[in-house]
Amino acid sequence: MAKPKRYSPEQITRILKQQEAGLKVAEICRQAGICEQTFYRWKSKYGGMGISEVQRLKALEDENRRLKQLVGEQALDIQALKVALDQKY
Repeated sequence: MAKPKRYSPEQITRILKQQEAGLKVAEICRQAGICEQTFYRWKSKYGGMGISEVQRLKALEDENRRLKQLVGEQALDIQALKVALDQKY
């Protein structure tokens, strides 16, 4: 099975703009090497956004992921400290 291609948000935005320019979805999908389901999934996520908005969305998603990781690490630290304090010496 072929390895799936990875498209940057900027490339996805350009692909979606082709439909607004009047190309048919089947033709766009054939040119990009994607299935229609992927096209419509991208359209629901990135539809109507410009490249700058997509870049901002990606930056916010990265920041959110990083903050969730920090919260998870802190929760583990708190749990470890509680276990250490509960032990009788």
